[in-house]
Amino acid sequence: MSWSDLFYPENPERREKLIRKSQEVRELMKNNFRATNQLGEALNKYLGLSFSPIALNEKATVKENCDIIIERIREIQAEVEKIDDKLKAQLEPTLYENLKNMSLSVPEFQLVVSVVHAACGVAAVASTAVYVIKLISWLIKNIDILTDMREVFLKIGDAVLGTVVLGVFFAGIDMIVQAIIGSIERHALERALEEYDKALEEFRPASEKYQDHITYVRISLEIRQNTVNSTI
Repeated sequence: MSWSDLFYPENPERREKLIRKSQEVRELMKNNFRATNQLGEALNKYLGLSFSPIALNEKATVKENCDIIIERIREIQAEVEKIDDKLKAQLEPTLYENLKNMSLSVPEFQLVVSVVHAACGVAAVASTAVYVIKLISWLIKNIDILTDMREVFLKIGDAVLGTVVLGVFFAGIDMIVQAIIGSIERHALERALEEYDKALEEFRPASEKYQDHITYVRISLEIRQNTVNSTI
C-alpha cells in the first residue's frame, strides 16, 4: 500500500474504476475502427471507391487514433457529399426524397440507376443495382451520424485521456494511473474519473448508434446479395 493510500483509503477503488473506464474507451475505439472499415469495404464494393483499411495503433495516443478515424470519416463524408450534390442537381425533388426514403417505384428506380451511372460513374448492372441504390440512400439519409461520430472523436481527443497511449489501457493499474495523472492523489483521480464519465456518457451511445447503423446496412446488403445468389 502506498503512502497516498494510507491518507486516502478510497484511492484503490478509484484506480479500479479508472482502469475499467480506460478499457471501455479502448474497446469502443476498437469497435469503431472495425465498423468504419466495414463501411469502407461496402463503399469499395458497391460504389467503386478505394478506401484502404485503417488500423488502431496501440503505441499511439488516444488523440492520434482519434485523428486517424476522424480523417477517414471526413474522406467518406466528402465522397457522400459529392454523390449527394450530383443527385440533387439531376433528380427532381420528389424523386430525390423518394430515394432518401427508399420508396421508389419501379420506373423511378430505373431512372435513379441511370442517373447514378451517369453522374457518379457507378456501373449499377441489374444484379447489383439494388445494393448500390440502397447504400446511396442510406449514406445520404444518415450522413449526420458520421458527423456526430466525428464530433465525438474530436471531444475525446481533446480530453485529458487523449494524451494517453492506447496500449497503456491494458497495462497495470499503477502504470495507467501514472500515465494519466502522474502523481496519484485524491483530487487528481476524482477529476480524471469525472472527465472519463463525461466523455463516456457521450462516446458510448454515439459509438453504439454508429456501429448499429453500419451493421444494419452491411447485413441488409448481404441478405439481398445472398437472396439473389440463391435464385441464380
